[in-house]
Amino acid sequence: MITLSIAQVMRLQAKVIERTGGTPGIRDEALLEWALMSPFQTYDGVEIYPSTIAKIARITYSLIRNHPFIDGNKRVGTYVMMVLFELNQIDTDIDDNEIINIGMGLAAGTIDYKQLEELLIRRMEKHTKTGHWLHEEEGTYGAGMNSNYQSVNWR
Repeated sequence: MITLSIAQVMRLQAKVIERTGGTPGIRDEALLEWALMSPFQTYDGVEIYPSTIAKIARITYSLIRNHPFIDGNKRVGTYVMMVLFELNQIDTDIDDNEIINIGMGLAAGTIDYKQLEELLIRRMEKHTKTGHWLHEEEGTYGAGMNSNYQSVNWR
């Protein structure tokens, strides 16, 4: 998975604040570091968040719920989510209203990590260079761009 460094996320926060207003800066660097590193935890040698989508959901959840920034945590969390989709070549059909609802729901506690992960799985297709699309969580890929495809285990 392609991810972002602390410095990159801090620059994204500055960009968000510059464009939409608020107070720039970090409130707790340890919480920011935790948000970016927690998806890569293992237990007994097994990844706790094994898929790219699970990792992106964990980062988004942690950025919004842990409030590492002085201001803009919801905006930065959802912005980082969309940047990570782009960096990892994951296409989603999430619209602007749903992004807002994700940020607000996570902040309010009406959406938990697992619900976010499930929502992102439903909203993603990962296209490979061959034109096939890949569902990491299911361990299958399809040889067409429609819902009628032959499932093949790729693990």
